[in-house]
Amino acid sequence: MAQGSLPLAGRGIVITRPAHQAQSLAAMVRAAGGHAILFPVIEIRDLEDLQPFNAVVDRLHEFDLAVFISPNAVNRALDLIAARRTLPAALRIAAIGRATVNALGRRGITGVLAPAHGFDSEALLALPALGDVAGKRVVIFRGEGGRELLGDTLIARGARVEYAECYRRGAPQFGAAPLLNAWSNNELHAIVVTSSEGLNNLFQMIGKAGQARLATTPVFAPHPRIAQTARLLGLS
Repeated sequence: MAQGSLPLAGRGIVITRPAHQAQSLAAMVRAAGGHAILFPVIEIRDLEDLQPFNAVVDRLHEFDLAVFISPNAVNRALDLIAARRTLPAALRIAAIGRATVNALGRRGITGVLAPAHGFDSEALLALPALGDVAGKRVVIFRGEGGRELLGDTLIARGARVEYAECYRRGAPQFGAAPLLNAWSNNELHAIVVTSSEGLNNLFQMIGKAGQARLATTPVFAPHPRIAQTARLLGLS
């Protein structure tokens, strides 16, 4: 197919995922003829204090179910766990979303409990196995300060829940000049955001000049919750 007839030909698409997770989407944009502009709005950082995490890991044999919230949770948690012990054979593993299942598979963990459709806490909670958790002990591997819906709902269903936070998120410390220049040169046509936190970071990082530009730029999000955040910021 000729370059000019591809659906994104001549379009600059900003990808805001963390740098180590952006390449797959960037390749899709390029395959469709577009120009992928990488502008990560979230950095994945190590925790300053691993003692709470390690205390949970040392008791993994006490848990019935371990839930991994994201690919980052998989990679950070399993690296840290491997430094101390192996996963108990009887521990059942669950994941939110296909990307998290795939991340577990790359680490040799299969038979993961996960929704066939949907990639959020609500979809996981809708599974019958998550409805029958009274008396079960559940550990949730996640980043620092994640959503509480999953844990709160499992507690309401009678489970005993603990969190094992294995990384923290932060906004990158660099300026918005690449985006502002792309806007000025009419090279930026749409932005893809994959989390509400990332969208809020982007909004702060680009300042008032960028926010004015952003208000007239299409923003694409994979989840209604992120789209709602965009609307609250006055975006379309």
